Amino acid sequence: MKNLIIRLLANAVALAVASWLVSGITLEGATTGRRVLTLLIVAAIFGVVNAIVKPVVKVLSFPLLILTLGLLTFVINAVMLWLTSWITGKLDVQFHVAGFWPALWGALIISVVGMIINAILPEKAELH
Repeated sequence: MKNLIIRLLANAVALAVASWLVSGITLEGATTGRRVLTLLIVAAIFGVVNAIVKPVVKVLSFPLLILTLGLLTFVINAVMLWLTSWITGKLDVQFHVAGFWPALWGALIISVVGMIINAILPEKAELH
């Protein structure tokens, strides 16, 4: 449970950085508390999308992943972020990705920030 909360917070931080750096990714909220709540909701949805949809897409695109030497992974990550934006739009959550290129840059930033956070955080075995 503790690991799940840490992952949720790490995703929220990565999404916040992406929305701050990429002009096509918007996160709205009247107050700071509302924006933080929105980030946590988006991080949870993003985590579910990455846990359920992403593995299926990777299996189905495996030949193309090999052919592109793994570069298709960036496109898959962008599509997962874009899908998250679509889902949050249906749920009336104030998070929006304005197209493929902002999704691609956002996914790249989220990946880099996630790697940095994972390098800083203690190992999973130490969390228990």
